[in-house]
Amino acid sequence: MKRTLQIRTADGGRQTVPLDGDKLALGRAHENELHFPDDTSLSRRHLLLERTGDDWTVRDLGSKNGTFVNGERLSESHRLTPGDRIAAGHLTLAFEDPLGAAAGDVTFFAGSEADLPPNATIISNLEGALSGESTPTQSGKLQAAVRTTGPKTPFDDAAVTALIRAGRELAIRRPLPELFHLILDLSVETVKADRGVLLTLEKEGLLARAARGEGFRISTAVRDRVLHSRQSLLVRDTSLDEALRNRVSISEQNVRTLMAVPLQTGDRVIGLIYVDFPALAADLAPRDLDLLTVLANVAAIRIEQERLALVELDEHRHALELEQAAEIQRRLLPNDAPAVEGADLAGFNTSCRTVGGDYYDFFPLTDGRVAVVLADVSGKGLPASLLMASLQARVQVLLEEPDDLPRLMSRLDRMMSKSCPGNRFVTMFLCVLDPRTGEMAYCNAGHNPPLLARAEGQVEQLRGGGTVLGMFPDLGYEEKRCRMEPGDLLTLFSDGVTEASSPADEEFGEERLARLLAGARGISAEAVLDLIGKTLAEWTAGAPPTDDITVVAIRRC
Repeated sequence: MKRTLQIRTADGGRQTVPLDGDKLALGRAHENELHFPDDTSLSRRHLLLERTGDDWTVRDLGSKNGTFVNGERLSESHRLTPGDRIAAGHLTLAFEDPLGAAAGDVTFFAGSEADLPPNATIISNLEGALSGESTPTQSGKLQAAVRTTGPKTPFDDAAVTALIRAGRELAIRRPLPELFHLILDLSVETVKADRGVLLTLEKEGLLARAARGEGFRISTAVRDRVLHSRQSLLVRDTSLDEALRNRVSISEQNVRTLMAVPLQTGDRVIGLIYVDFPALAADLAPRDLDLLTVLANVAAIRIEQERLALVELDEHRHALELEQAAEIQRRLLPNDAPAVEGADLAGFNTSCRTVGGDYYDFFPLTDGRVAVVLADVSGKGLPASLLMASLQARVQVLLEEPDDLPRLMSRLDRMMSKSCPGNRFVTMFLCVLDPRTGEMAYCNAGHNPPLLARAEGQVEQLRGGGTVLGMFPDLGYEEKRCRMEPGDLLTLFSDGVTEASSPADEEFGEERLARLLAGARGISAEAVLDLIGKTLAEWTAGAPPTDDITVVAIRRC
């Protein structure tokens, strides 16, 4: 993640600058990447920020008024660490860690174990707080800071009262923003802290969700102990450690005592609570740290419950919207095939999800002919269904003039090219049948070739046509013709039929479908659909479809 500069101007304005590239110059002149022409205390070229590997350095460019880092004037190049503050003219620049909060005034400075003075630091964890036993720690100088193994002082009446109050308050359903503020208020009041901030771990990093106070500067050593080691920390007296005492970010805030605990559910940490005190909080004891640890655990569980409730609510709302979309889509497809003299028509559609991308329709024409269309939008679910609705509207308009099928297909192709994203396309078969003569014109846009089962038992594929719709708008299409004799059966289908898999992962395939149709002589179009549906159910052993399935049957009488 990129490091950033938080720049504050004299009038209180702020801006965040991601540190891209290798160099950033700052000054009054416009040729600087960061230019502030109205700040007369800046030199024309005041300072330069440079990247060296993963590090950034700052150096003064001979400015009149100088450049200061953490209060000290620069005389040479200085390697920046998160939390450093640069002063130039009337500007303050904070060099920030990518895990710094994206909301709220929280910055993490590069810390070390020196920020946890062994003679003033108490360490606990959730297991220890709940079980009444201390927690072993890593070897080293922090060992002296850990309580010895053995039973701890039980919570006193005030602590029990605080936990009961927290449980009562947190049991009430609240929006997450309100819940975050309530948790922080309970935390601050429970240990009588002066300031506090609650942060949660999100994809973007740590986000401040609620704060009492501002300008929080937290050591990365404290942060990492809490988040990664799942430890709770009480630093009773920051002044006992020279390294910590001399940090500008600590001393300028007048922080004397601090506590940090994980928002932990089970083994997972979802954030942390940090509180601090300007004066020495000498009366804080290990049980206070345990109390805040347990409170944070209860709060974390409540946060997760509320998040889960929101997810469930979203899923319910999404399911309702999908069901409404499915009802709309069902209305776009024909309820029943029209009665056409000389032809027996039937069709059905099954979506593998609530909504799908297959489409079919019948269009009786005024001269006794009938147009039939079957299309398959690439993909599944809601995106495919939206394109299907767009396709349906266009087909209905274009079929008002069905005599030039290649021209109709080309127009439809151009229209869909404007609607289809780069990874989407449509396959479609369109035919116009005159049941009186059996003459049929058809055009295929990259769809599965329909199967024409002759009354005598032979099965033919209706090949030819053109490419898919929505990708190549200028390639054009070809019209083909054939004759259907009385008793002939034409079957249009989407690839969900032929690609249906058996438990052995074998596809149903076009050959099986052709053999099935060859044996379907003398039955109605509706019976053909029933036969296909039953056969597919047996082939897949009743498993739900993995793709949309659409079939249209046309029998010439």
